[in-house]
Amino acid sequence: MNNTNPTTINLRAFLLSALAGLTIAGATSYSSIAAADFVMSDGVTTSLTEPALVGETNEGAYEGGLTGTHSDTQVNLVIPEAQQRSGGGGFNIPTGAPPSPLFGVQPFTQKMLRFEEFGPERMGTPADVDPTTLIDFPPSRDAQSGPVWPLLDHFLDQEMWPWPTKDANDVVLNPWQQGIESFLGRTLDTPPAEGRPPGTWWSHQREDEFYPQSYYKTAQAGARTNGGIRDKLQRHGYALGEFGPGGLYHNTVGVRGFEGTVKDIDIRFHPDMPIQIENALWTFDGTLPPKLLQVRYGEPVMMRHYNALPIDPAANHGFGVHTISTHEHNGHNPAESDGYTNSFFFPGQYWDYRWPIQLAGYDTINTRARDPRAAYPCEAGETLSVQGVVQTCTDGRIQIPGDYRETMSTHWFHDHMLDFTAQNVYKGNAAMMNYYSAIDRGNETIDDGVNLRFPSGSALSWGNRDYDVNLMIAGKAWDQSGQLFFNVFNTDGFLGDRMLVNWLFKPTMDVRPRRYRFRMLNGSVSRYIKVAMVTESNQPVPFHMIANDGNIMEHAVAFDNGTLPIQAIAERYDIIVDFSRYAPGTKIYMVNLAAHDNGRGPLDQSVPLADVLNGTYNPQIVGGQWEGGDPVVGKFLEFVVAQPLLDANGLPVEDPSMNPADYVASTGNKMLELPTFTDFELANATHRTFEFGRSEGTDVKPWTIKTDGSVGYNMDARRVTAAPDLNGRKDGSSVEIWEISTGGGWSHPIHIHFEEGQILSKDGAPPPEHEARSRKDVYRIGSEDESARNMRIAIRFREFAGSYMEHCHNTQHEDTAMLMRWDIEKPGETILLPTPMPTWDGVHYEASHALGTFRSGDGPALETRRGSGGGRGGRR
Repeated sequence: MNNTNPTTINLRAFLLSALAGLTIAGATSYSSIAAADFVMSDGVTTSLTEPALVGETNEGAYEGGLTGTHSDTQVNLVIPEAQQRSGGGGFNIPTGAPPSPLFGVQPFTQKMLRFEEFGPERMGTPADVDPTTLIDFPPSRDAQSGPVWPLLDHFLDQEMWPWPTKDANDVVLNPWQQGIESFLGRTLDTPPAEGRPPGTWWSHQREDEFYPQSYYKTAQAGARTNGGIRDKLQRHGYALGEFGPGGLYHNTVGVRGFEGTVKDIDIRFHPDMPIQIENALWTFDGTLPPKLLQVRYGEPVMMRHYNALPIDPAANHGFGVHTISTHEHNGHNPAESDGYTNSFFFPGQYWDYRWPIQLAGYDTINTRARDPRAAYPCEAGETLSVQGVVQTCTDGRIQIPGDYRETMSTHWFHDHMLDFTAQNVYKGNAAMMNYYSAIDRGNETIDDGVNLRFPSGSALSWGNRDYDVNLMIAGKAWDQSGQLFFNVFNTDGFLGDRMLVNWLFKPTMDVRPRRYRFRMLNGSVSRYIKVAMVTESNQPVPFHMIANDGNIMEHAVAFDNGTLPIQAIAERYDIIVDFSRYAPGTKIYMVNLAAHDNGRGPLDQSVPLADVLNGTYNPQIVGGQWEGGDPVVGKFLEFVVAQPLLDANGLPVEDPSMNPADYVASTGNKMLELPTFTDFELANATHRTFEFGRSEGTDVKPWTIKTDGSVGYNMDARRVTAAPDLNGRKDGSSVEIWEISTGGGWSHPIHIHFEEGQILSKDGAPPPEHEARSRKDVYRIGSEDESARNMRIAIRFREFAGSYMEHCHNTQHEDTAMLMRWDIEKPGETILLPTPMPTWDGVHYEASHALGTFRSGDGPALETRRGSGGGRGGRR
């Protein structure tokens, strides 16, 4: 381990002393240093100028390339730089490249892939494993490739070893060491197997309380044929409900040979399109279908994430980088498992992400686990350790601590590599995640007064997916050979000219005439969408929204016109659609109405649905370019109503799921109460302002954030912008109001990691119903419909600490470089955490520094600010 920086060692000793309970002179003197522009990493020293920042904090990712810089990832461009910068009308629709060819494929001629479950398994003990029977993580075939695929399957299918540790495992060495040294042309200095930074700073918080009770392994790998190793891990087992024989989803792709298996599914956007080559896509396991993690509140889970990408940073088909950092968006997780952008890891390494899966408020609300609404859904005989006591399931649930109002449902996780989030997510580093609870258990027949009975199925006690469907919707593009393409020179926002659903071009899905739940993720890197549903006769299909950004809403919101609000990148909308009103054979379509003509954001007005349906809006390829509008506007997913499911007497099975109309606001019935903030908390909360724009930007990194009236800063992993303090209240939480704003004509979907917030005002006015009755983690600022130039958000921080982020989720903006670090402080920490600096040899630390307002913000959230849309963040 290369960790010989004497400053780093002294800082480490300083923090360890503080954590041991020693009194540090000056440690509580932050309030007296407001005049300083910067606070240094010893927590006491102040400075009027920012210290010199030498080099890029992610430069270790490029060692071994031709230049050792980020430009090495552009060596193998498929389309020349000059053409990308000017072709196709610059960065307007579609891509800076010729239109993506369809190879004669017609819409709605392939079956939509359902997500494949990772299938976590129960965590045992080291004594359960005989490491002599296991193979090591198989090495890459060469520096430009991943491992031999059958060996990788065998490795992923075997038990976990080495056993997880609280601190990063720097005892076991990277098994790819020999190949890495051959490529680098030098000897590595004891390169660790785990990429997590060493020592106390990045050890797993509250290890004993939240020790994982289940785990799974996966590898980020190049595109390959699915080996079927997870078939046996699917909870339905391809034997139950609609996934069983005779069910709608038993055959996974709709052709003979795929009954009850995903084995032999290739990665292609349509069966009549080319197979994607290894380095065009990098997905979880390297395979399709896209992956789904099912978790239950109360059961901590560990993801051991291996990096099986090429050693050579240029081996990427022209875009993406081989180092990764995985962010569970928007999990209530400790920082070492949040996927901080500069805590990335290298080929051959793994990272143990530990996600507690606990309700926020664990430390302060329902601490004795007496509330039946806060519970782990289970099967008879299952056990769960709750606060150190093993409990056995007897009535379908085990009660857990925390605030039931914080229950979430639909998440996703994705790459967060510094400067390469857009490229890596676009390339396949994205999966979805369903949270299950006593409130949302994924069984529509258990009517216990707590379970909301959302459409799902009933064969399993929890987690049925028969009528609960994950949809990952994303704009993509491909080159003339059919391989995935990304414009790496676009700093405005890359859109793509084709819409894919679960990685397929315009698929179709059979549905029963009953209610379905759709968990809709906008998985694009820059494209906003606006989804409408219509029948084949162009009649609107009404539905209800039940969750927003993974948060179950207080009331269901009806959209009788069949059209959702604008959905920005990373936003999730859960809706319930009732197909029972349509006759078998009826075709129904999802239609995108949000048009772009560049990456600034969607056009201020969406395309009228009538213009799309009657052909008035009809983009065409003319002279090798798109003309007449945005080609991603239009129908992108088809549903065909199947025959009803029949019971043993040949009668249609009754739909037992909840009717969302019973929970609209006028009924007074609530699905899930909103957590509350008192007037006192809001009036006395720390107030911070963040202005997103281009002030002080550069050509290479044009995007900046101003904090509390500062100049505009690009991202630097060593700079801390804000630090909520868990010592701020007696209950160990911190309430703050964050005011975000933008000027000009740009749109920015802002994501704040770790905690959901409640929108207090949008341009001084209350938010619309679907936002007012929900919590959010993505906030749209801009000039387009349904956004705001200025937004005020109340957030409560608690339970965990460390380094988190706030950024624009137009990930092209994030990468260039509209991203900032903020830290949560906790009792005992008296200095700024140093910054991890990953290299092939391991991780060392550099000193951090913070803005002078990192603790104070720009003052208390005075009553005069309330609903005003004012504050320093609103000035332009």
